[in-house]
Amino acid sequence: MSIAEEDQILIEEFKDGNESSFNRLILKYQQKIYWHARRMTGNHFDADEVVQEVLMVLYKNLKKFEMRSSLYTWIYKITSTRSLNFINRRKIKESFLTDDDNSMYVTNENSITNKIEAKEKLEKLDNVLQQLPAKQREIFILRNFEEMSYEEISEITGTSTGGLKANYFHAYKKVLELMDEDNDG
Repeated sequence: MSIAEEDQILIEEFKDGNESSFNRLILKYQQKIYWHARRMTGNHFDADEVVQEVLMVLYKNLKKFEMRSSLYTWIYKITSTRSLNFINRRKIKESFLTDDDNSMYVTNENSITNKIEAKEKLEKLDNVLQQLPAKQREIFILRNFEEMSYEEISEITGTSTGGLKANYFHAYKKVLELMDEDNDG
């Protein structure tokens, strides 16, 4: 049975009132949702908040899902949209914070991530990704971490494949530059 067929069965069961089918879908996709949100937002706490929003949207709208695209594509579109919305809200909130509030938050996050070498590497990559424009960051993440085709990304973002390739090229080039700068410094 293909993934799409398995998803369709679980969706139909959920539409028929079987709540455990929703739970099985979430168990299947929750890690992917988290890591996509994590890469988009740049930290664990914000990603957790985005995941909660995505789960609520999925629960509320899954009964309306018509399988015109794969469930996987639909979920990532929701996750991308919610992540970008969260980033915009965060920017607005940060503009109202004092410098002391910001430095305390960064220090606490850095002290946690500095305990484990793997987390340091992840933070370095997250920092580089956060320097990309949001659209380039989204395309770079979907292409590299989610290993999606340009066609799938086009379906999620509503951008032409030509536009995606150009954005990806610029994002890839910028990531290489920023990683080189970080290694030199």
